[in-house]
Amino acid sequence: MVRAPRRVAMRVVIAVLLFVTNVIGAAVVYALAAWVVPLPGDDENRVRLLNLAVLAVYVPVAIVVGTWVGVRRQRRNDAWLVEKRPATDREKLALLRTPQWFGWLHVVLWGIAALLFGAVNAPNHVGRAALVTVIVALTGVTVASLAFLIVERRLRSYNRAAFVTGLPPRRRSRHVSARVAMAWLLGTGAAAGGLMLAGLMTIVLGDDGTSFTQSGLTMLALGGVIIGVGGLTTMLSARATADPIRSLREGIERVGKGRLDTDVPIDDATEIGELQAGFNDMVAGLREREQLRDLFGRHVGADVAREALATGVRLGGEVREVTVLFVDVMGSTTMATELDPTEVVGLLNRFFDVVIDVVHQHDGWINKFEGDAALAIWGAPVEVDERNARALAAARVLAQRLHEEVPEIAAGVGISGGRVVCGNVGSADRYEYTVIGDAVNEAARLTSVAKEHPERCVANAALLADAGAEAAYWTERKPITVRGRAAATRIAVPGA
Repeated sequence: MVRAPRRVAMRVVIAVLLFVTNVIGAAVVYALAAWVVPLPGDDENRVRLLNLAVLAVYVPVAIVVGTWVGVRRQRRNDAWLVEKRPATDREKLALLRTPQWFGWLHVVLWGIAALLFGAVNAPNHVGRAALVTVIVALTGVTVASLAFLIVERRLRSYNRAAFVTGLPPRRRSRHVSARVAMAWLLGTGAAAGGLMLAGLMTIVLGDDGTSFTQSGLTMLALGGVIIGVGGLTTMLSARATADPIRSLREGIERVGKGRLDTDVPIDDATEIGELQAGFNDMVAGLREREQLRDLFGRHVGADVAREALATGVRLGGEVREVTVLFVDVMGSTTMATELDPTEVVGLLNRFFDVVIDVVHQHDGWINKFEGDAALAIWGAPVEVDERNARALAAARVLAQRLHEEVPEIAAGVGISGGRVVCGNVGSADRYEYTVIGDAVNEAARLTSVAKEHPERCVANAALLADAGAEAAYWTERKPITVRGRAAATRIAVPGA
């Protein structure tokens, strides 16, 4: 779950960071123009004081105006948070454009400052005015780039909250390459260009009195600005790219570990944001597929589901040797008429809980539920070692556990074995995996016989020959003729 951003705290942080950035930019401009870059013209002290006075007036005014306009913009971005509703597509688009808007705001404010300082210095010396205008303009471009990167980073928590419902349509995503190029161009390129222009204009407009020491100081100062500002913009740009990529990598690792409840917060306006949204869509698809597979497995059994996913589904079947267990509730019609339907369902659920647990513990497969009965198979759809022993043990334990854990229900358990046809039966639109054969029919009929024995469990005694040590837990009884057969069937019940 994405935590809602703290609106007031976010505004204060953005305002403070932009204030500090602009003040530092103004101080750098004044220092360069007053003491570092050799400027043509006379009466430098008077010009310095004049520029300082203009700076002292314009900077506070620009900061107040910029902060006021920025806060109003943020309030429009906050509307959906204040009203505690999802952001609309229009509000999402406005949020994506906010860093660019702040960048252009600084370009305008610093552009006005460049023109103002040029006009102030023009009466003293046109060359000085031109050089000061260039220094202020280039510094403004650099500050605007820093403002863009700062606002983009600080608004990530807003983006995460707004884009929970997805990215807006008809957006124009920025390119990662454009972000990196902008960071270099505005952070390093602009400062380097300023160094070159300052040197060129000093040569063209300066006088012969410019000392070698002064030129060296200019180079050192502007070079330091290039290193400092270039490093800062590059770091901000790199982190703006690396953070969402790290989040994606961590999300991929969680999905690789099977955690399909993973979602990556969407907080980037470049192609990486598209990747974040695509990752979430992919994981949602995996979750849906896993849910369908889980439901499929619950309906047809995990082994059948794995077989179908591995080899595909085709109608038809194959002949296999299997062992079949059938369990059926006695007196279910009376129970349904005497008890409330919810009570009947509760009893049957307890009954089937025991059946499923016992069958799975003995490596069997529940083929189907038929109202108040269940059919379990050993040997299909996958082979099972010692299937007769496992099935007989399951039947014996099942009869005992049902008597102890669900005493309200009496059930008969029948076991048989032999050759059956198993496979998908139905049509291409709807089918089920089932087993068909005499062994299934006999197991179902032996449940009726089991209801007449106190053990409530009867097996075809022929299974004991291949049951190993399990055969010792069974006692053979007098052969019987089950319904629908002419020949007698040897039977056995649990008990030594």
